[in-house]
Amino acid sequence: MMENNDNSGAGSLFGAGLGGLGGGRSNLQGMSPYLNIDTNYLQSQPEYIFDQETKRGLMEKSFSAIGTAVCVGAGLGGAYGIYDGVRQTAMSELSGKLRRTQILNYCMKGSSSAGNALGSVSVVYSLTHVFLTKTVMEEDDEVKSLLSGAFTGALFKSTAGARKCAMGTGVGLGVAAFWAFFLKKQDTVQNFI
Repeated sequence: MMENNDNSGAGSLFGAGLGGLGGGRSNLQGMSPYLNIDTNYLQSQPEYIFDQETKRGLMEKSFSAIGTAVCVGAGLGGAYGIYDGVRQTAMSELSGKLRRTQILNYCMKGSSSAGNALGSVSVVYSLTHVFLTKTVMEEDDEVKSLLSGAFTGALFKSTAGARKCAMGTGVGLGVAAFWAFFLKKQDTVQNFI
């Protein structure tokens, strides 16, 4: 198709009737080898792989925190699972393949339990924070973090009774305060949020 270099455009897809879209020697630089048309007419602006001007949404910003919470929880739960597995199998006097299997079972169970728990807490915190941003208050990011942390802790321990629920609220409030007033102010953390 590209071999036709005369200005008539007879061998092109659109012919010469469309203002020279289909052929000619003058437009060979922007010619598509597959369609035999000038691609400069198809795109109005340059294409980029990543647009620096687009901003991430509120919930989209929290996806990295949720994934990090799941991974950290899985790592800590797996480490404790190995410790508990070695301790339990030593007390049961298991050896060989049976002991290795039991240790792996403890590791996998601890890893999945802690990862799921921390991931769920992170999702509830993120959803509460986005809800507060969209409905109640747009400013005062520290206050939103504290309210979200307290609510998340209370919800996480709500089925264990009033005393445990109050303790969960305190833990959630403490972790949220640590995040809002110490970690979030760090320059290295600012690059990721």
